[in-house]
Amino acid sequence: MKVSVNKSEVNGTVRAPASKSYTIRGLMCAALAKGESEVVYPLNSDDTEAARSVLCKVGVKIAHEVRLKKRGEDLWRVRGGNFHEPDKDLFCGDSAATLRFMMAIGSQVPGECRLVTGHSLAQRPVQPLVQALRQLGVDCWAEGELPPVTVKGGRLSGGTTELPGNISSQFVSALLLISPLAEHGVKIKLTTPLESKPFVLMTLDCLAKFGIKIEASPDLREFNISPQAYKPSRYLVEGDWSSASYLLALGALSGMVAVANLNPESLQGDKIILSFLKDMGALVSIDKNTITVRKSRLKAIKADLADCIDLLPTMAVLAAAADGVSEFTGIERARIKESNRVLAVREGLEKMGVRVQEERNRLIITGSTPQGASIDTRNDHRIAMAFSILGIVNGETVINNAECVAKTFPEFWEVIRSIGGEVKIDGKYPG
Repeated sequence: MKVSVNKSEVNGTVRAPASKSYTIRGLMCAALAKGESEVVYPLNSDDTEAARSVLCKVGVKIAHEVRLKKRGEDLWRVRGGNFHEPDKDLFCGDSAATLRFMMAIGSQVPGECRLVTGHSLAQRPVQPLVQALRQLGVDCWAEGELPPVTVKGGRLSGGTTELPGNISSQFVSALLLISPLAEHGVKIKLTTPLESKPFVLMTLDCLAKFGIKIEASPDLREFNISPQAYKPSRYLVEGDWSSASYLLALGALSGMVAVANLNPESLQGDKIILSFLKDMGALVSIDKNTITVRKSRLKAIKADLADCIDLLPTMAVLAAAADGVSEFTGIERARIKESNRVLAVREGLEKMGVRVQEERNRLIITGSTPQGASIDTRNDHRIAMAFSILGIVNGETVINNAECVAKTFPEFWEVIRSIGGEVKIDGKYPG
């Protein structure tokens, strides 16, 4: 699918979609709790559907319900705690959280689980998590460094396990999810400093809501987990700051955008987009759970993105339209996301006439007046959404493989159109 984006001035209020990360964490915790839980206002997207589908195949009952008496409250009713062996491979799509969390949860499923993935996720490493699980007594293996992964259930003895903290925070979250169910308790030690700390804090927060208590060192490099049981819960999913970042950036560059359903006190690391926007000179106001950003002249910024790596595409397009030279560090892990995002950002901006200097762990962008271009998204949702913002600002931009936004924000193009963005899908105006 090709989306053509023309120069437009936006104005309006939209609702941030539910958090993908919290939706999947809530589902996994509910699956581990014996009894019935509710995941309220979940995100419906490709990634969360992958998580839901895989869990159903191992015996978790998940029913969708809309409560009209509660103003259309949307929820998933989850009955967990009774796993059975799947009768086929478990397809995780390109959802890294689903794959990595199910590698751990597979230890609780009778028989054998073989986890397979889509093309993009098949290129991303899993061996550090395989090795960490083995240290806890789990029988699992991968084909080299990459998926597929096979897990034999029935054994999670516990003990001490070690792994690096700078490859993926999801490895740590996966271990935290199943450690309470070990026979003898678990100690997790990180051999390198943890990056993307907010995601681990989100996991700890979710676990607490399902009755799990974990001792963590202040630097989040050591965790002690005693044997515990998950308790069913009513779990409310908050809005997604990562998805909202594109809308907030759009307001800063092209009019006025108010984004509702955002928790200003959220643990989500990408909430820092508010500070970044303010530092760049954007006009930002907060009214309870609604954030409003108005168009203003932006200035360059220097920022470390190690704990908010998903913001790289958003910050890059803001820097491209700002005055001066911006510098982003802590970007190395962005090379092993849905695409090599560092390369995708650099090549996309260069197509638009923006000067970019790429180093291993640093990206330097000289602000200018970007020109329209045809953008290769590499089937990466965050590249598609970020570059659409510059398209609205400068016009004559084509986003290729634009359907990839369904991974986290299926309604993205309709939302952009609803506030005045001029978009055509395969040559036609939607609706």
